[in-house]
Amino acid sequence: MPPSSDFATPVEPTCLIAPATPVDESETWAADIKRREPWNFNILSAYQVLMRTGWIFKTESIIMPAVLDSLGGSAWMRGCLPLLNRFGQSIPPLMLSRRIKITRRKKWALTICTTMMSVVFLLLSTIWLATGNASYGWMSPAFMALYALFFISTGVNQLSFSTLQGKLIGVTRRGRLLLVASLFGAATAILAAWKLLPLWLQVDGSNFAMIFGFTGVVFAMAAVVAAMASEPPDSFQEPRSSFPRLFQVAWITLRKDRNFARLAVVAALFNCSMMLFPHYQALGRAGQDSLDLSVLIGWVIVQNAGTALFSMLLGPIADWRGNRLVLRFLMPTICVAPLLSLILARWGTDSSGWFALVFLFVGLTPLGIKTLQNYTLELAKPADHPRYLSALNLCCAAPVLTSPLLGWSVDWWGFSVVFGGIAVLLIVGWLLTFTIHEPRHC
Repeated sequence: MPPSSDFATPVEPTCLIAPATPVDESETWAADIKRREPWNFNILSAYQVLMRTGWIFKTESIIMPAVLDSLGGSAWMRGCLPLLNRFGQSIPPLMLSRRIKITRRKKWALTICTTMMSVVFLLLSTIWLATGNASYGWMSPAFMALYALFFISTGVNQLSFSTLQGKLIGVTRRGRLLLVASLFGAATAILAAWKLLPLWLQVDGSNFAMIFGFTGVVFAMAAVVAAMASEPPDSFQEPRSSFPRLFQVAWITLRKDRNFARLAVVAALFNCSMMLFPHYQALGRAGQDSLDLSVLIGWVIVQNAGTALFSMLLGPIADWRGNRLVLRFLMPTICVAPLLSLILARWGTDSSGWFALVFLFVGLTPLGIKTLQNYTLELAKPADHPRYLSALNLCCAAPVLTSPLLGWSVDWWGFSVVFGGIAVLLIVGWLLTFTIHEPRHC
């Protein structure tokens, strides 16, 4: 069983390091993990398929901003959505990284967080049912509060899943897991959206209660699947730290591991693209009937199709040549989304059908986030995975703190300046990928 590890002393950059345990115990533990891997590969794949199926009904780039717009939200309120997203996926994971580390079976943390995500959407469904899908003044702050709670749960959920994956799935099979989960997840998500969204997103009104309820039920099913993982217990230990100390430890990790620090900058620049998510649908629907949300159906389907298509290329490359090469492809390719959206918007309403192409490239975002996490898992010992991942999330959140300001900038200067500026930052991030090393080759 792996020994304890105190995260207060960061490790130097490493390359595919072996478990820090005595040889006999390490070999026994590794053999146990290997024996369980086929089952766990299927379980984690099924979990991600269900999560992606539920997620298509609440995409941050399409559905959720449209919900806020239907409640009378402005651009600066849309700009708060990425802020709540990244806050939930940075600070709570940082605060709970020790708890995740010392938990003997990480699957229970994953199960609890997924259940909380389900509960939030079931509550949203209840609110919309109780109001008859009408809009009241108090619904916008209620929606934002529950949205914040959802992403607090999501942040800890992603930390738990990545840690569990790092424990149960071998390095050269994580790309395959990404491929299988993305491909089958996109297929089931697209099928569900194609069959159900036309019933709930219509020209004469939208039934958000059913959308939220379906999402909550699918997340609940994913929680049940997560509990089925076959996970051997571990016994990591770590002393408690004060809240300021957690930030200090994250800073020490970045300072001691220079390669990880460079990766963190790449991750921060990549996540700048997320600040545009709430504004894509507003740009695409500019000049159209604000009540007609049926156009969102095609955009949602194309975005998930993009995730599936790109995963067929990037998953095998990640296993074969490493995650660094995948990052070098992702950074410039995702630049296409903001630039193409500006070009199509200049065409006017005749381009509304073509605007779906923008979301084809937006579909790269979940693959980019997963690639950054998988690269991080290769830089640290298993005991240090929660610390490294939470530090990565903290860096990813830094630029998104300005997302309300970006929303205000859209109102003040227009889409062209803001979208063009984000594209420039993504190009800078792409150049920085040539400064990080490939852990498997060093």
